[in-house]
Amino acid sequence: MEILRITTAGSVDDGKSTLIGRLLYETQSLKIDQVEHIESKSKSLGYDYVDFSLATDGLLTEREQGITIDVSHLYFSTPKRRFIIADAPGHVEYTRNMVTGASNVNLAIILLDARKGVMEQTKRHLYITQLLGIKHLIFTINKMDLIDYDEKQFHSIEQQIKSLVNQYDWEPRLDFIPVSALKGDNVVQKNNNMPWYKGTDLLSLIETLTFDEDINLDGFLQVQQVIRPKTEAFHDYRGFAGKVKSGLFQPGDEIEVFPSGQKSTIKRVEKYGSPKNKVVMGENATLLLEDEIDASRGNTFVKTNHHFKTEKHIQAKVCWMQSEKLNPNSKYWLQHGIYKSLVKVEEVKSKMDWEAWKSVPTDQLLMNDIGVVELQLAQALIFAPYTKNKNLGAFILIDPQTNNTAGVGFIQ
Repeated sequence: MEILRITTAGSVDDGKSTLIGRLLYETQSLKIDQVEHIESKSKSLGYDYVDFSLATDGLLTEREQGITIDVSHLYFSTPKRRFIIADAPGHVEYTRNMVTGASNVNLAIILLDARKGVMEQTKRHLYITQLLGIKHLIFTINKMDLIDYDEKQFHSIEQQIKSLVNQYDWEPRLDFIPVSALKGDNVVQKNNNMPWYKGTDLLSLIETLTFDEDINLDGFLQVQQVIRPKTEAFHDYRGFAGKVKSGLFQPGDEIEVFPSGQKSTIKRVEKYGSPKNKVVMGENATLLLEDEIDASRGNTFVKTNHHFKTEKHIQAKVCWMQSEKLNPNSKYWLQHGIYKSLVKVEEVKSKMDWEAWKSVPTDQLLMNDIGVVELQLAQALIFAPYTKNKNLGAFILIDPQTNNTAGVGFIQ
């Protein structure tokens, strides 16, 4: 059964946890003891309704504060499809959590409170989805019951969002659904409270969505381990194992090793010890070559005549994740898959001003800022721009003093 990966985002108190909790409840994805807990807890809190947000707020701190702090991964299914939801925090200081939680999804569901409309966090979340290349966005305008299901307010919010999107060269598919997560309106089925809404309910929409896979013919594999059994049966065996991050590999392909530039031909392709006619992006594989070449962990195999770039100087959009500022001349480790290089920040050029909805000049990034940075690497990097290949265009910056992840970058 096909799996759809979803991220959710929204400002604090927009009802995101309630919406997800209702989806889990209505699709019977909660265990009996979970259902009993949220029903009894709702009664003990004096509510005359079931508080579905209790189904998702797993941490004690979250329950006490009524907010989501960490990224939770939630699972549910229907007869048509399985779903994985990365429930990202809504509070502004947890923007970095959304970047990591939404890094590998097909779809983003962004909630807005119908009474408040477009907030700064809405802009921030919209920008992050496009930074990450998420091509389908569903805006759920929640709490419609609190504005008497006002059609004009719904369409006003819809137009504001479209206006924000039109200011950039983005081309996501946009859907807008008026819902009441608390009442259940348009979440798993339509009702009569909003006869003016002609679209489908949220669950029906995500059950039927289709996505085109990006096709990239340039093969790319980073060596994670060189396999040398040195047994009598496999005396001359030398396999280069790793994950195919782009394209495909098959016997007979001519390959080049980065950074040495050595070339050879694939003699055999294996997966978990068994020969294969080919391996494609996302699969783990072992490549055996016709020639004995010198390659080790961190080296990269690419097909000859590839279109990848090899540079020591890159420009990237960076989401800054630590409390210490990102300043020019700072030094970090840049990690690209398992490849690692020292890097110097040459220039911090700009950052997003969320209120103005544009980039403004700056010379530093603070925590949760997103900006454009020029980097100089000690060793050349082989990559593709993030817009062309997500697997090969993203990296992390590591603080050499603490070994903490300091930022996430997207090569332009």
